[in-house]
Amino acid sequence: MKNLVVSAVLLLACHPLCAETIRLDWLERQVTPPPVLSNLTGDPADLGLAGARLSVADIATTGKFLKIDWDLHETIVAPEDDFLTAAKKTLAEGAKVLIVRAPAADLLALADLPEARGALIFNTAAPDQKLRDEDCRANVLHTIPSLAMRSDALAQLLLKKGWGHLALITGPQPEDRAFAEALKASLTKFGLALAGEKDWPLTSDMRRSGAAEVPLFTQDLPDHDVLLVADERGDFARYIPFNTWLPRPVAGSEGLSAKGWTEVVEDYGAAQLQDRFRVAASRPMQDEDFAAWVAVAAISDARTRAGKADPETLRSFLLSDKARIAAFLGQPVSFRPWDGQMRQPMPLVTDRAVVAMAPLEGFLHAENELDTLGTDRPETHCTAFGATP
Repeated sequence: MKNLVVSAVLLLACHPLCAETIRLDWLERQVTPPPVLSNLTGDPADLGLAGARLSVADIATTGKFLKIDWDLHETIVAPEDDFLTAAKKTLAEGAKVLIVRAPAADLLALADLPEARGALIFNTAAPDQKLRDEDCRANVLHTIPSLAMRSDALAQLLLKKGWGHLALITGPQPEDRAFAEALKASLTKFGLALAGEKDWPLTSDMRRSGAAEVPLFTQDLPDHDVLLVADERGDFARYIPFNTWLPRPVAGSEGLSAKGWTEVVEDYGAAQLQDRFRVAASRPMQDEDFAAWVAVAAISDARTRAGKADPETLRSFLLSDKARIAAFLGQPVSFRPWDGQMRQPMPLVTDRAVVAMAPLEGFLHAENELDTLGTDRPETHCTAFGATP
């Protein structure tokens, strides 16, 4: 009996010094890739998840000093399985902070579950503008850039270069039309003009006929400085450069693009992150990998500085002015308190180099120049965060 009492006393004495275990959950909805004409390699099987895994490994070192163990649970839902059933099971098992890779519809269904009411969800894959506007949810933060952030970054560079007359080719897919609408809104926002536009008819295999069909297709477009292309699946846009009727640069989904992250980002210590990722995943880091990586980094930073890991404390801290997360982009990132979107610099890149980093010099804002990219507070239609439209 005496030994039992001593053991109990020692256990209680050890408690403040023992490690705190914090559960994180990766929840992924696999989607059957749609048919495309190109047979180039598709997305890697661990897209996004590899970024979360690396970030957990990165914060483990700090965790040792703070007596914190980070425990990543991985749930991957096959295309034929029910996403919400898997989500409910994960929540019932104790998930409170979820890093999610899923289409917008699944993300919203998850956020609306009664079981998820007190959870904190990080969207690392769905760029849909509605998720930041009328379909926003108070329990969802976004680390993947919105379509508006991408298009605003591109529009800033076009304006800076004096390329004010533009043409647009839009693909047939819903995501193409969504990006095209974001591009048009950004052109209007920054005072640029769309000289002409055409819809791409996905009727032929461009691998053999691009050199013949693209000049004919672009021949009747009015004169323009830059040709914008909205082809989010990468199905036809790669055949546009150097095949157009007029010799013009290409931007948007191909050519000059605005991305949340890409392998060509190397400054501000990014090269070290890129190297660690290549070693861990045996491939370059993509934007969804970075979105998952920075979600975990934000959670860790909030836990360290706020002192607690419950969802409400994490959320409150991340939406406050105190949140400044190091993300290898030249300045700290943070979250907009009116729609939950992570504000970040946007690399404007080609396949092999960073051309510029938006926001560009001269694009000013009363509070935060990063808010020149995407939906600013006066423009928001999100009311779930208490913002006034």
